[in-house]
Amino acid sequence: MNEQLQEKLLIVWSSADREVALNMLLMYTGNAQRNHWWEHITLLIWGPSQRLVMDDDEIRGTISELRQLGIRIIACKACADKYGYAGTLTDLGIEVFGTGPTLTSWLKSSSRVITF
Repeated sequence: MNEQLQEKLLIVWSSADREVALNMLLMYTGNAQRNHWWEHITLLIWGPSQRLVMDDDEIRGTISELRQLGIRIIACKACADKYGYAGTLTDLGIEVFGTGPTLTSWLKSSSRVITF
């Protein structure tokens, strides 16, 4: 288990499916942080999942809880600009920037990537 604690996890969330978000993605993310399954967790809100964050109060509340747990939450700027959400996501404490290079670096590294 100590080796696993040295690893980083990037969770790529692109699905706009609310049930997947609440009952899989956000639940796993919170539990992984609370139980120290990973040393560092980053959640990337990418594409259609951004609409779900904007449209759903419960999802936004859970995102806030994850931030309070210490999970880094980032969002794709190109997607946010397309949907018109960049400012609102930033106001929620989500880092909004061009995430293509970040995702590529994670994929080329020994860190883990999981997608929902």
